[in-house]
Amino acid sequence: MLVWLIICSFALGVSSTSDCEGQMSELESILDCKIYAVSDRFELEQLVPSAKEINRFYDPKSSLHDGLKAAIDSSWLKFDTLLANLIDSQSTQLHDTDDAVKASRRRLSSYHAKISHCMEELGLICAIEHEQLLKTESGSSEAKKMGCISPKLYELMRIFQSFGVSKEVLCLIFVERIITAKVTAQFIKKVSFLSHFKVAYLTGDNLSADAPTPKIQKETLKLVHSGKVNLLFTTDVAEEGLHIPKCSCVIRFDLPKTVRSYIQSHGRARQADSHYIIMLERGNAQQRDLLFNIIRSKHSLVDTALNRESDAPIFLPCIKDKINAYCVESTGAIVTVDSSISLIHKYCEKLPRNKYFTPKPLFQISSYDGSYGCTLTLPPNAAFPMLVGPVTRSSNLAKQLVCLDACKKLHNIGALNDHLLPFTEQPKEADPVPENMQSTLGAGTTKRKELHGSTAIQTLFGTWANRPDDVTLEAYKIVFTCNKPGQKYSNFVLLIDAVLDSDVSHVEVGLNLIGKAVKSSISPCGQITLTAKQVEHAKLFHEFSFNGLFGKLFIGSRSSGVQRRFMLNPENRLSWNTSNMYLLLPIDASSTLDPESLTIDWKAIRSSVYVVDFMRNSHLMELRSPLIQRTANSLVSSTISCKAECNRSDALVHLADISVPLADIKDMVVFAVHTGKMYVVLDVASDTSANSAFDDPSAGYRNFSDYFSKKYDIVLRHPEQALLRLKHSHNPHNLLSSNSKPEGVSSCKKTNDACSVIMKPRSYAHMPAELLIHVDVSVDVWRSFYLLPSLMYRLESLMLASQLKREIASNCTVSSFLILEAITTLRCCEDFSLERLELLGDSVLKCAVSCNLFLKYPQKHEGQLSTCRSRAVCNATLHKLGTSRNLQGYIRDSAFDPRCWVAPGQACLRPVHCKCDADFNKIPMKIKYEKEDSSMVIGKSCDNGHRWLCSKTIADCVEALIGAYYIGGGLNAALSFMKWLGMDVDIKPVWVEEALKTASLWSYLPKLEDLEQLESKLKYTFSVRGLLLEAVTHASQLESGVSYCYQRLEFLGDSVLDLLITWHLFKCHREIDPGELTDLRSANVNNENFARVAVRNKFQNHLQHGSGTLLGQVCGYIKSIENHNDSCPGSSNVPKVLGDIVESIAGAVFIDSNLDLDKVWELFEPLLSPIVTPDILELPPLRELTELCASCGYFIDTKCRDEGDIVVAELKIQLKDVLLVRQGHDRNRKAAKASAAILLLKDLEEKGLLHAKNASKRKQPDSSDATEDVVTFMLSTQHELEESSAAKKPKTYTGASFGKPFVDSFPSGDNHCSSESKVNFNSQDSVPVSLPVKMQKGGPRIALHQLCQKLLWPLPSFESEETRASAGEGPGKRKGFNSFVSKIKLCPPNLDVIEITGEGRSDKKSSQDSAALLMLYQLQTRGRCHIEEL
Repeated sequence: MLVWLIICSFALGVSSTSDCEGQMSELESILDCKIYAVSDRFELEQLVPSAKEINRFYDPKSSLHDGLKAAIDSSWLKFDTLLANLIDSQSTQLHDTDDAVKASRRRLSSYHAKISHCMEELGLICAIEHEQLLKTESGSSEAKKMGCISPKLYELMRIFQSFGVSKEVLCLIFVERIITAKVTAQFIKKVSFLSHFKVAYLTGDNLSADAPTPKIQKETLKLVHSGKVNLLFTTDVAEEGLHIPKCSCVIRFDLPKTVRSYIQSHGRARQADSHYIIMLERGNAQQRDLLFNIIRSKHSLVDTALNRESDAPIFLPCIKDKINAYCVESTGAIVTVDSSISLIHKYCEKLPRNKYFTPKPLFQISSYDGSYGCTLTLPPNAAFPMLVGPVTRSSNLAKQLVCLDACKKLHNIGALNDHLLPFTEQPKEADPVPENMQSTLGAGTTKRKELHGSTAIQTLFGTWANRPDDVTLEAYKIVFTCNKPGQKYSNFVLLIDAVLDSDVSHVEVGLNLIGKAVKSSISPCGQITLTAKQVEHAKLFHEFSFNGLFGKLFIGSRSSGVQRRFMLNPENRLSWNTSNMYLLLPIDASSTLDPESLTIDWKAIRSSVYVVDFMRNSHLMELRSPLIQRTANSLVSSTISCKAECNRSDALVHLADISVPLADIKDMVVFAVHTGKMYVVLDVASDTSANSAFDDPSAGYRNFSDYFSKKYDIVLRHPEQALLRLKHSHNPHNLLSSNSKPEGVSSCKKTNDACSVIMKPRSYAHMPAELLIHVDVSVDVWRSFYLLPSLMYRLESLMLASQLKREIASNCTVSSFLILEAITTLRCCEDFSLERLELLGDSVLKCAVSCNLFLKYPQKHEGQLSTCRSRAVCNATLHKLGTSRNLQGYIRDSAFDPRCWVAPGQACLRPVHCKCDADFNKIPMKIKYEKEDSSMVIGKSCDNGHRWLCSKTIADCVEALIGAYYIGGGLNAALSFMKWLGMDVDIKPVWVEEALKTASLWSYLPKLEDLEQLESKLKYTFSVRGLLLEAVTHASQLESGVSYCYQRLEFLGDSVLDLLITWHLFKCHREIDPGELTDLRSANVNNENFARVAVRNKFQNHLQHGSGTLLGQVCGYIKSIENHNDSCPGSSNVPKVLGDIVESIAGAVFIDSNLDLDKVWELFEPLLSPIVTPDILELPPLRELTELCASCGYFIDTKCRDEGDIVVAELKIQLKDVLLVRQGHDRNRKAAKASAAILLLKDLEEKGLLHAKNASKRKQPDSSDATEDVVTFMLSTQHELEESSAAKKPKTYTGASFGKPFVDSFPSGDNHCSSESKVNFNSQDSVPVSLPVKMQKGGPRIALHQLCQKLLWPLPSFESEETRASAGEGPGKRKGFNSFVSKIKLCPPNLDVIEITGEGRSDKKSSQDSAALLMLYQLQTRGRCHIEEL
């Protein structure tokens, strides 16, 4: 292969003519190429013009400031000697203190060198009194004479001045040192007569404090290429790889050291007529000789290349012995003895570190009669602790060889990848998740929505109802018991072709009705055999009852043009769905209470069959009004006045099919032949008849006879017969949740005492008896039917949970109800959800994965283990695992809607046709993200069972199921479930034995007495004391020869304590909600709490460390604890090491006790006491402030800024007429905002605003003379809204008094807060807020909320009133339906209160939208906003 190299850009470091040929030959051999030179450069100059070379001379250095230089040198030498003596006198145990002093000595030496260099090369340019001399050219000359600038720098300024005022100049100035580039660039920027030039400097990626950051250097390069920089000072980093076509001049402020540097810097000047300027000191022979040798070498290089034989053979280099190199065959990566040391240092730099410990390798050289060996000690968190290298001829080679061996070993165990680079994250084989379960974009997050199917309940499958055969079914008795005396419900039996699991067939379900509760008990009662006729009758009973009560029994209507027909006619009946097949039949009230014995109420069933037959026969004759006449004529032989007859005690009431005594009419269940609806007779309205005025005068009917004639074409036979007052059948209600609105409830208002229920007024129907058929079913059966949808929904859910339990097939016993709880989300609005189990499962998962990783990978350090754990427990991984097992099909993610529930044989009135348009073979079928489809409804299923789920819900369900199995069978059961998911979480006993064996190697005898004292505090004796020693050994002990530290045990113990505390809180506080349980866990499981445990038990006395800084911080924290009487001095001051050793000791006990969680809790429960409980739980200040403002309708404006090393956080809250402003100062944003929040909470408390959780804990102001409750504003904003707004003068709230500004100081410590009060005048001249408003439902309310948030206004309040609409009143009203009217009240600060009443709407939310929209229009007229309708 031939490679043409242009000699002028040749990159050889030639030092003499003699070695030129040799280096060329070696380069040709290495690259397998030929080197050529161009003798005639004419054509080359046309394409790449060469810069004209110019020498500029400057005067020798001045000696004016030699005395000052000598004084600086003397001061530096004095302090350097002091630091050297301090290093010699320091204790060798606290290595970081020694390192700090050594680092200070190095910094002092560096500062001295930089100052001396700048004084010698640049002059006293930083003297402020001489800045005036830099404004003119003559001034700069005077500055040179006075020694303020060096002659060299003065000559550089003259060169710049020769460029004129052109802004097209682009000049590179090459300097040798970074400090020269930085200081010179800053100096040139201050020179007034050069101010038209844009100046910058570039140094490359360098760790020097004087080098600009990579981000700034990247921006500088962009400015250079865009021509916005004229003078660029740079080091040799710009000699190659930097392409600047517009560069017109290159200046060598410092001479090049090599031919390569000379040629490459020369080649940077690429513009035509460019210049290459070399600055030389007059009379400096050394500089002259250096430049002469460089130019001579360049010409020798050209001559050698021109005179070489072009056809000379290329000799490939012989492959040398590779003993001193290690190569990875798959990638070709090589590490040699020369690069091995740097690679080891690079590996150590990637290990976990903190401010007390910097991981680095240690080398110990041993001499053996002229030969040398080296022992390498790696940090305690490295893959292996120590390695002894081979013996060799020199100490340096011994060090290189042991590093080379270490590199080989690190690669073999996986700590270095195949490119011989340290892993930034753990390799896949160490991940307990299978490789094919890699996360996808957004998986496991709330923003991603997925379309999934629903799993069918296998227990409900059957075909027996569609076969004309006898059938034997499993029977389960349903007994209803009401807590209200005298309220009876008929018992039922569930017949199904499957055996239910024991915990499903023996269950009690509570049903909540208004003012009462019904307990339903399920119990198996053997098998029941039904004949084919009985099956047919039972099916008709099902179809008639459920459709008559909750659906419809007629199809077609006059308005649709379809002939109206009875739905249960043989030709109209639907076949029963095989996926939902069971019977619910009433039990004879006389049946024994023995659960094993029951009698079906066949009388009630036959009565329903009779009604069905009656309706079938009537409609087969196609009679409607004649039907009524014919029926009445056949049954009523007397023409006596019915109205008079009703007054007799033995009077009869003439129904459509029979006449019944008046005394038997009450509580009779009847069926209306004209509507297909079922009713219960309340009584006879003796003062009414069909000739009486119709109930709704606005409907346009004179009387009831006229109504039935016009609407149904029915001519009544007995219009004088008294009407019956009937109770309507109604839709079923969700009776499962105590929070759901019961039957007949309009609203539920919370007061200080209780929840007062407002009942809707009942409406009744009045109907002629001759249109009704008697259904011989007890009213108790009628009542029970309204309980069945909720009961069956719960049973179906338990069947689904039991089905999932069988699929998991674990050996442990987990109740189906726990499984049901784990697959039920908050969106279901039940009294239970997966939230609590998810919290527990999260801790169990973390502990199981941590234990697996700790034992399985003993060579991995804490950082790698944490990375592995994060990947294993992240939501994306859990989502993939869950979907691989089809858990998404079992999830219940929507509230029970009884109107959409259908029993077998019941027609669905609200079908949801599938419009999913997705690939049903994929999982998930379809994916959308948060903003793609705002109309998407989560959780609601179509008729095919497809529903949208939040991706995170699946991950949450996985964690909840882990928690459920932990409750059911402990850690082993949870591990069994995780293995079923596909997680590799095996914990093998041999791994525990290996961990104990490794810890037994640590020598603890020198620390035996100390360890025994610690064991006495723990009240536990370790079988392997090396574990305890490791648990209290800090990484800073490395230089003492220790090869272990507590970091791995801390990783394990953190998860163990997290699980134990979470489990304790879960068991002890079953009544609290999941959010409060999370707060309790956070309050108990944190570094600050564990640090206090360590100090309380004096664990810090046993800490093995070598850090003076660590010792100082621990002692300072203990002192602050004592000064504050054991109260919290601030979380930002807590040394992390104190909490770490508590966790590491827990990890050590866990391993030593053979993974006995109970033993760990037995030891640590008294140590952790007192454990935070709900009554003493305190929320973080910012969290408490946020929740308080949210409940009161106020907004918080937060701004943070940096002031040096301190963060200043400013929080604002706008009350009704006062703007509260508080500031907090601390080392980080979180702590600073917390400091400001504490002061704002005090201010709000003085205003009477308290968080509901803390209202009872805080001392209340004296209210002996008050007329209202002191605790105002827990859940509403009435405290502020009801105050008078007559005063128009601006008010200033000072926190203690009104009228004067104030400054509050935060309690002593590192946190400081200041405060000031300001007034928000809300000037009418302010710029209106541009406000987009969506006109659909909810849009106006959202827009008004956004406006208040931007202006920091308190949120408005709404008052909604429900009224019964009359015909044609108002838009959106419907005849005979209720409507809502809402009033809105807004209190802008320092302005009049605005109250507006909206228009009537059919629902409350729409009426509030109407009021909100009118309020926005009002604010627009006042100039507060500009509405953009969308």
